Amino acid sequence: MTVAQPQPEGLSFECETGNYHTFCPISCVAWLYQKIEDSFFLVIGTKTCGYFLQNAMGVMIFAEPRYAMAELEEGDISAKLNDYDELKRLCLQIKRDRNPSVIVWIGTCTTEIIKTDLEGLAPKLESELGIPIVVARANGLDYAFTQGEDTVLAAMAARCPDKAPVAETEKNERNAIQKLMNFGRQKEDVAQEESEYVNHPPLVLFGSLPDPVVTNLTLELKKQGIKVSGWLPAKRYTELPVLEEGYYVAGVNPFLSRTATTLMRRRKCKLIGAPFPIGPDGTRAWIEKICSVFNIEPQGLDEREAQIWASMEDYLQIVRGKSVFFMGDNLLEVSLGRFLIRCGMTCPEIGIPYMDKRYQDAELKLLEKTCHEMGVPLPRIVEKPDNYNQIQRIYDLKPDLVITGMAHANPLEARGINTKWSVEFTFAQMHGFTNARDILELVTRPLRRNNSLKDLGWDKLVKEDAKV
Repeated sequence: MTVAQPQPEGLSFECETGNYHTFCPISCVAWLYQKIEDSFFLVIGTKTCGYFLQNAMGVMIFAEPRYAMAELEEGDISAKLNDYDELKRLCLQIKRDRNPSVIVWIGTCTTEIIKTDLEGLAPKLESELGIPIVVARANGLDYAFTQGEDTVLAAMAARCPDKAPVAETEKNERNAIQKLMNFGRQKEDVAQEESEYVNHPPLVLFGSLPDPVVTNLTLELKKQGIKVSGWLPAKRYTELPVLEEGYYVAGVNPFLSRTATTLMRRRKCKLIGAPFPIGPDGTRAWIEKICSVFNIEPQGLDEREAQIWASMEDYLQIVRGKSVFFMGDNLLEVSLGRFLIRCGMTCPEIGIPYMDKRYQDAELKLLEKTCHEMGVPLPRIVEKPDNYNQIQRIYDLKPDLVITGMAHANPLEARGINTKWSVEFTFAQMHGFTNARDILELVTRPLRRNNSLKDLGWDKLVKEDAKV
């Protein structure tokens, strides 16, 4: 007679203060204006917003960046000035100096508080200027750090064409990905390759990634016979992907739930609920899910994943058996935690500013599966964590590494706790098979640094100073 073993409990979710202890989401401008090459971003807010942007992106000042700050003065806030005239003056100057294909208005907290009707002003001004004006609310009242991109992409999703172009000139303009992939190749070779694709419904991927990562993920799907019809955002606003009803869409980042909702509800697209392509395990699961939706048997993924794990063995030796704690900053925490657990780490707590369980459902299931397979306890997931309480838990748990926002890194380091800035993962190229090593390079850097300092006897000096 066998005794039934107790089933392991599922993931536990908690919510603490309700505050977002993260950067302001207007910082999304830093990577989006570089990704969308013919765009101009106009942030509408106060001098405080301007100071933040200046500090966050001041190093790019000599690159003549395509963003600006429309500073609200006392007259604007007290409604004594005409918003339309002021914004028209600024947009005319932008058109004259830069001539972008699109102007994106980023609304800040102040525009929310004084209820500036940006959505009402934009269409009228757009018709006068002859330049599309996209309005995105990226204020820190409602959104966490990376969700600024989510609001911009959700607004752009509404502007994607709903019919494939008929004229050859339009087709060529919108075929940016194919032109990039086929650069310098013979027409015959291209035609032969096109015939290798499986016949499946159009697939559009969404999420802002550097061009090399876009190419890598597109090629990984191409190996399975899957053709990517477009990316949101595209390199140029004029190349936004076609989104017809019934098109399939898949996300590459866990902070794009609003974009996913817009694509499903407003554009009637079908969302592929897959884990995110972060780490070799996540990339494999992402590809397998897309293949399963199109009834394709994936080929060569076992060997591909094993090859990547083998190439990272030097880093894996450093992290195996160590523990990692996420304080919560950029909404990548669940995906990173799942990957690091697969690498051999334990993770007692994953703090995250906002959790959309429907959009991250596949990722959460993969996290749970990974913990069971690796034989480690399930992490506790804390939404909108209270940083004071978290620090007390860090003192109790004594993790080997804390991944945190910049505000807490130095105070924790001063108390002998290894830290890594979460913002570095936001800007790193870490999606797909080829970039998994870069994640571990970031994760192990503080561990390797402190091991080197111990060899120099630095840890003894620190302890002596602490006693004094």
